[in-house]
Amino acid sequence: MQIAVIGAGNASSQEAESAETVGYLLAQNGAVVVCGGLGGVMEAACRGAKEGGGTTVGIISGTSGENPYVDIVVRSGLGHARNTLVVGSADAVVAVGGAYGTLSEIAFALTMKKAVFGVGTWEIDGVVPCLTPEEAVLMAVRAARPSR
Repeated sequence: MQIAVIGAGNASSQEAESAETVGYLLAQNGAVVVCGGLGGVMEAACRGAKEGGGTTVGIISGTSGENPYVDIVVRSGLGHARNTLVVGSADAVVAVGGAYGTLSEIAFALTMKKAVFGVGTWEIDGVVPCLTPEEAVLMAVRAARPSR
């Protein structure tokens, strides 16, 4: 199971803390964390995932500059177009905070019929608002696992 964590490259301390918790809990639930591979929310989620013993994939916009917690780096050179690859690679998406780049990822995810769970992010139709990182992870993991 692969779950994308999306959010701003310049995160507030609260957003970074939430993203780190999301990454940690995703790893504890056996998910691979997929993100844009740079700083802010992306770095915090990767740091948490590594602390939780997980694997991280960063699909970066350029050809260098990934954060130190990314295990697998995809150097796309695609700029913002890489956002489609981030959410397209995921079984579900967790959005933490974010600005317009995050909004574009949410739009791509919803267009691709991916479940999106938000912690302090855009309040738009299709994004399931979650009060805590724990709630977002629980719902994302459930959405990402196929029903039996």
